[in-house]
Amino acid sequence: MKFSDIMDIAASGLRAQRTRMTVTASNIANAQTTRTREGGPYRRRDPVFEAERIGNGFASNLERKLNSVDVARIVTDDRDPITRYLPDHPDANEQGYVAFPNVNLVEEQANLVGASRGYQANLLVMQKLRAMTEALLRVGQQ
Repeated sequence: MKFSDIMDIAASGLRAQRTRMTVTASNIANAQTTRTREGGPYRRRDPVFEAERIGNGFASNLERKLNSVDVARIVTDDRDPITRYLPDHPDANEQGYVAFPNVNLVEEQANLVGASRGYQANLLVMQKLRAMTEALLRVGQQ
């Protein structure tokens, strides 16, 4: 296994977790948005991760099992909006109800913490790989 493969896997993890954090931050920021360009309240979004094979057909068994991660798409949550009775709100319907995004702030915080931990783990892999490379270079100099 090449160090560059390990670095590519960790870098793909960094990109995926950064996207997850960005999407989660957007969900949190729009938790009270009742009107969008598409019409209606904001719809929360989730990234969909997909594994991508690293090795080729001639690789070792271990290398054929290696996968990087890619954000295949970002999907919109299809849960119904939450309605609240606010008759004076500009977006209230005829009955006085306003549709708010179905964004659970506790769930979004948990997503944010999970993405942050995943990002940190991939960053640690890159730091350890760099330290190993530097140690190998020092051994070669002696």
